[in-house]
Amino acid sequence: MAKKENRFEVVYKDGAQLKDDGVRQIIVDTETGVNYLVWKSGYAGGITPLLDSEGKVIVTERKR
Repeated sequence: MAKKENRFEVVYKDGAQLKDDGVRQIIVDTETGVNYLVWKSGYAGGITPLLDSEGKVIVTERKR
């Protein structure tokens, strides 16, 4: 059976779950190249696309 590739790749991680500020990650959708900021702390969390200074979504060129 072929190994299934993950759709999302973590490219940056900072913080710790045990601290009040939680964990921050930047993940990239490997199919679209869109970058997202993910934050989680305890039972709370959030996700949002990363934007550049002009308000456009940051897209990383996909590896083929």
